[in-house]
Amino acid sequence: MEECISVFDMLKIGVGPSSSHTLGPWRAAERFLGELRSEELLSAITRIKVDLYGSLSLTGKGHATDLAIMLGLSGQDPEYIPIQDIAGIIKTIEAQNELRLGNEVTIPFYFLQDIVFNKDFLPFHANALTFTAFTTDNNQYAATFYSIGGGFVVKEERINAKKKLEIKCSFPFPIQNAEGLLNYTIEENKLISEIVHENELSMRSAETIHQELMRIWSTMLECMYIGCHTEGILPGGLNVRRRAFDMHQNLIGLANYDSPQTWLEEIRKTEVKFRQILKWVSCFALAVNEVNAALGRVVTAPTNGSAGVIPAVLMYYLCIENHKAGEKEIKQFLMVAGEIGSIFKKGSTISAAMGGCQAEIGVSSAMAAAALTEVMGGTPDQVLMAAEIAMEHHLGLTCDPIGGLVQIPCIERNTMGAIKAINAAELAMETDAKNAKVPLDKVIDTMWQTAKDMNSKYKETSEGGLAIAVNMADC
Repeated sequence: MEECISVFDMLKIGVGPSSSHTLGPWRAAERFLGELRSEELLSAITRIKVDLYGSLSLTGKGHATDLAIMLGLSGQDPEYIPIQDIAGIIKTIEAQNELRLGNEVTIPFYFLQDIVFNKDFLPFHANALTFTAFTTDNNQYAATFYSIGGGFVVKEERINAKKKLEIKCSFPFPIQNAEGLLNYTIEENKLISEIVHENELSMRSAETIHQELMRIWSTMLECMYIGCHTEGILPGGLNVRRRAFDMHQNLIGLANYDSPQTWLEEIRKTEVKFRQILKWVSCFALAVNEVNAALGRVVTAPTNGSAGVIPAVLMYYLCIENHKAGEKEIKQFLMVAGEIGSIFKKGSTISAAMGGCQAEIGVSSAMAAAALTEVMGGTPDQVLMAAEIAMEHHLGLTCDPIGGLVQIPCIERNTMGAIKAINAAELAMETDAKNAKVPLDKVIDTMWQTAKDMNSKYKETSEGGLAIAVNMADC
């Protein structure tokens, strides 16, 4: 079965700190509301209980899963909710023990009782949650959802139904793996970004594609801007100090700007020395993931925990490699990144609860490396080689966040993923692709085999590795 995955499925605007543990449960709550409406049950609901399972339960508190569920049940949209409103909405629910279901019906809601953290795992996926609605006639309506990474949410029965129906992808160039993508570029004599654009045109207009890609970039730029201009301590109890602010101040010095766009232009005018390149890239990545850790708005790329890699590498290209680059190159970069991410999702996983951090930072680094290679003039086979190199050097990377928070080691790992992406692109550009020893599809398969062999302690459970070696008191 060929699966159609749009660039806009892989690059989604949402709220941090986690795509699988925050954005996914939020979207699941929205979908549950939709089911209640379609069943004409909303007005009859007297209570809702939510059961979290597996990784959602084990690290849900640190990932704000419970807050996301309350916001989703309240009818809030993570893409558009004013960030400054989040704390007030949560505070009201907790203080009044009431929730405005779908922003239509007020029901009693005791979040300490009505959101249950069950440590056991359901067999279909490590991130599971079940909503149960109780009605005035003593009936119940329940639904189980699985947050499978990157903000994607599925129901098991729908997956099975798709398999039985053998639904075909409607893209003019249906892509299941890297080999198929490369063959299309050869047959059509097109770049990867051009193949992706043709696929997107089968779903939406060229104007919409342009507008949405630029909205994604604008969100990324604003996120970096906010992160570089916000100081203080991140929430959650680890007392992690924001570093992007100080690093940015030291790098940019005295400069005049009043918006993210003029800030970008100011950086482009800065004379950057070699060592400062690494600092700038790290600063951009830190900025994004500090915003993410503080429940700010980011672009899931392909997850929230790895949201800093792609914008940091794109900023590197705009500010260091090509000062003349504009909207054309930005769109090209994002389309290639999105396509590479979709191939990883189809062939392996982008969920840390299933594959460890190789599924997040590793995939985001591969996406960024591929995108950078194309905008720098690399051939399609060099683009795929760059993705392979980046992932090859992330294989086996564990996910063991301290305190279940997307902070240590997650924030720093984005800087490492970004630097590796740039290095991978440079290596690919200097290599004849005919001499490549490991195809991208092979490394994706190896990643999946590694994920299956990895101990569950290292899959976003905070039950092993750094999460155990260093406790919150040590921090």
